Amino acid sequence: MTRVLIVDDHPLVRAGIAQLLDSTDDIEVVGQASDGEEGLTAVAELKPDLVLMDLSMPGMDGRTATRRIREDHPNVRVVVLSSYSERTDVLEALDAGAAGYLLKDAPPEELLAGVRSAARDESPLAPRVAREVLTAWRGTRKAGELTARELDVLVLLADGLPNKVIARRLGIAEKTVKAHVTQIFQAIGVTDRTQAALWADRQGRASGLHERRERLRGTDGDQR
Repeated sequence: MTRVLIVDDHPLVRAGIAQLLDSTDDIEVVGQASDGEEGLTAVAELKPDLVLMDLSMPGMDGRTATRRIREDHPNVRVVVLSSYSERTDVLEALDAGAAGYLLKDAPPEELLAGVRSAARDESPLAPRVAREVLTAWRGTRKAGELTARELDVLVLLADGLPNKVIARRLGIAEKTVKAHVTQIFQAIGVTDRTQAALWADRQGRASGLHERRERLRGTDGDQR
């Protein structure tokens, strides 16, 4: 049984989602919260397996709440359930540690499939979200260009850290790390971690990687 907490500022939305999830034999709604702060408290008290998180809420928004939950409760998976499918919203949510990103206008069966997928430690993405993010990435990415988060992943990868440790160090999901590694390989034109580490060493101070490495090493004593 997958225990789910719903965090959304609209009571009718929460009620509808709860009714849908509770109609199944393998999903149980253990609580509801109306904003990020309430969500943090509910996670600590109820210890759900999975949180369905809205992004746009008064007070603490969904991105901040997602990051806090992942930092304080790394075993709790967060799946964003939003009305927005813009690239920035999706990437910021994934960077915050979300395990997946679903849309509120999806058919009920798609939402149920996404919850079950996340419960299996997979990363569900709504088809429209996946297409738009991939299209935007291909259209705007230049050779060798990396985002700030990808540079963080690259530095830790070059230090020999496995994906699980990188995820813990950065407070994001392991699946998100894997996605970043794939994008890094494509952006810098390499095919494995050793080549990526050599690329990072060659770039060195010119790209600020040495300074980034020192900063990241200062955030956690776990080097392996």
